[in-house]
Amino acid sequence: MIQLNYIILDILIILFPLLFTFKWKFKYYKFFKPLAASIFIVGLSYILWDILVTARGDWWFEEKFLIGIEIFGLPIEEILFFIIVPFACIFIYENLVYFIKDKKVPFNKWFYLTFAAIFIIVGIIFRNQDYTILSMFSCALFFILASTIYPELLKSRNYWFYIILSFIPFIIFNYFLTSLIVVGYNPDAIWGGFGAWNGRFVTIPFEDFFYNYSMLSFYLMVYLYFKEKWIQTKNQ
Repeated sequence: MIQLNYIILDILIILFPLLFTFKWKFKYYKFFKPLAASIFIVGLSYILWDILVTARGDWWFEEKFLIGIEIFGLPIEEILFFIIVPFACIFIYENLVYFIKDKKVPFNKWFYLTFAAIFIIVGIIFRNQDYTILSMFSCALFFILASTIYPELLKSRNYWFYIILSFIPFIIFNYFLTSLIVVGYNPDAIWGGFGAWNGRFVTIPFEDFFYNYSMLSFYLMVYLYFKEKWIQTKNQ
């Protein structure tokens, strides 16, 4: 019987978009330049975060689910995660762009800045929980930057569809990571133990939802920034 290792989950995440990268309704490979820029900038930031908190003991990885290769204390599967997730999720976004006409949704800068303030306050309240404060602050930072520098993203209906659709595979794959305990969490770094009303959604720490939201949002925001620059350069 094949054990469901972390590397298998990585492969399953990227399999479908990779198969249709070169032959689909649109040519996904043509967006590789802005995608690579986003993966490098955002992915590197989250990898550094991952290295620091892993070294600190906020979470750890069970060796029996790994192939045994580490870089700066992180299993290679975890580093690949920060490459394949944006690859797969930006593919979801480009499908939305191709198949669904985008519409603007109501936008109020102060609404999002208020949310940012709430995240900061919650982070400060739970400042002794390392993962909690960092996940809260990452969401606050995104809302501050997006609402002031890139408000068009928050005005886009397709952005919110992208978040919703990307959360479906996130919940599925993160459930396996946390239920098999491929990734374990220091109880002092998160809200609680197990169960929907005890700091987790089934087996997934609630902090993971905020972490994932900020990560997916930053990947897309940086991708769209470089995509616009890339298109402008091509048209000159």
